[in-house]
Amino acid sequence: MMKIAVSGTYSSGKTTTSIALAHLTGIPRTHAKTMREILPEALPGKRLEDCTAPELFQLGMRRYAERAVHESHLPDGFVSDGSSLHEWVYGKIRVLVGIHPDDSVAAPARRTPELDFFEQVIDNMGAVMKQHAQRTYDVFIHLPVEFPLVADGHRPVSERFRAMSDRLLLDTLDEYGIPYHVVGGSVRERLETIVGLLELPVQMQPDEAIRLAERDLAGLDTRSESDRTAA
Repeated sequence: MMKIAVSGTYSSGKTTTSIALAHLTGIPRTHAKTMREILPEALPGKRLEDCTAPELFQLGMRRYAERAVHESHLPDGFVSDGSSLHEWVYGKIRVLVGIHPDDSVAAPARRTPELDFFEQVIDNMGAVMKQHAQRTYDVFIHLPVEFPLVADGHRPVSERFRAMSDRLLLDTLDEYGIPYHVVGGSVRERLETIVGLLELPVQMQPDEAIRLAERDLAGLDTRSESDRTAA
């Protein structure tokens, strides 16, 4: 089996595609918790929008550690929802557009000593995460920005943030010579393209894999960090 990373920025369909691809091929799926899932344990009482740069760094490191541990338990291959590059890319773009970006601000983030230090830390963290990606994943399946940003409270970013993240992900794959394919279209079209490109075995019809993915997605816990804390 292969070690496949399903790449793309917020609301590109990584989770749906990776779950459906795992059902379709029988290759186990792996992922890391979202920052909002991690927050109640890491920083009780905090909202993601209130986190400082160092706190966001902590959340990114927790996600990276969890991802690396999960991947290490699947030495024979996996489908990863995201990759180690994502934690670095999202941190790097925050340096450029602001710690908590939205579309109301089009200018570059105002430089402060905190932001300068955050950038140095992010770049050094990125060296580790890029090396991990280069050594771990056989191929990236990159999903382009095709769908609107989902307004579910879990994606505190802007369209500008998405576009910049998408470009940086692809530039990094090129820089490090990591093989990738850009795959768009409907979920069914994506699955058929991925299976064909990578010559993967299938265990069911694509429509059945999509149905199972939709069932799994319906069972995901999408509560906010505040609701998780209250529970």
